[in-house]
Amino acid sequence: MASVAACGSSNKGGGSGASGSVAQSGTYKIGKPYKIDGITYTPQETFTLTETGVASWYGPGFHGKSTANGERYDQADRTAAHRTLQMPAVVRVTNLDNGLSTVVRVNDRGPFARSRVIDLSRTAAQEIDMIGKGTARVRIDQLSTESTTVKEIALGGGGPAEQQQALAQLASGKRAPAASPAPAPAPVPAAPPPQVMVAQQAAYEPPPAPPAPAQTVQASPPRGNGTPFPAPQSASGAVPPTIASLSTAAPAPQPASGASGFFVQVGAFSTQENAERQRGAVRSYGNPEVSQRSANGRDVYRVRLGPYTTSDAAGIVADRLKRSGYGDARVVAD
Repeated sequence: MASVAACGSSNKGGGSGASGSVAQSGTYKIGKPYKIDGITYTPQETFTLTETGVASWYGPGFHGKSTANGERYDQADRTAAHRTLQMPAVVRVTNLDNGLSTVVRVNDRGPFARSRVIDLSRTAAQEIDMIGKGTARVRIDQLSTESTTVKEIALGGGGPAEQQQALAQLASGKRAPAASPAPAPAPVPAAPPPQVMVAQQAAYEPPPAPPAPAQTVQASPPRGNGTPFPAPQSASGAVPPTIASLSTAAPAPQPASGASGFFVQVGAFSTQENAERQRGAVRSYGNPEVSQRSANGRDVYRVRLGPYTTSDAAGIVADRLKRSGYGDARVVAD
């Protein structure tokens, strides 16, 4: 129990200087409706969400970068991206193929590819044994007490470390010191709680997307589960600490050797100089290349990542690029 609390209260690190060792302050956000690829997503506050779908994961390409609620993404933390839940919120994610589960804190927006419902950090994905496959069928169960706890801490300015420490305390069942058999001294009136300033909801503003028939997707209606905070199992069968900060970043996954067929095009430029500049900017997401072709009698320089063996694999990369501000990222097949 002590080790869980210690991990929960450590600074976010993950082995990269981008994360740093400076404590982060807390922010509570819901956000306004936003549109990605013609689909409108409506964030809303809920504490009893239950949802089933496909999970994916994201790691080295995003490590150290800002999440949708202003935190720094650490692939070694147990965090996740969700399209409509308030940030932060806490959910249990269960792999329906093997029964393994993990508990994560939502601090980012996404994923936006096909039927995916949640994007896990690398550590969370490892705990439910989905790193190799890349995706998994999962069930999401929001934990009401834990979600309420991190909301209150965030509204009071408490950052990820404070939120993790509180969750570790809840997971251990620790509520208050045990009563002493000796007569207790006269109670001292508690000091009035500090005034809490409610954080203004900030809208998530993703990059513009090409027009498409609009449809509306909203978070599932509250159902009420009343499920107590679990002790999630890992692939090894051990019970891991709840949302602990680890310190070792894993290497970036590479596309399968010799794969062909699907690419992620990040942009097309009229000059090779601009194409090379874009290539350098997206190098952390894979292996970008510049190819030349003619269109309407003019030379065009395309920046593409790949190739990938399936459109789903390429779609995951395109989704991550869009969330990082590359709104023109799209899957193409040759």
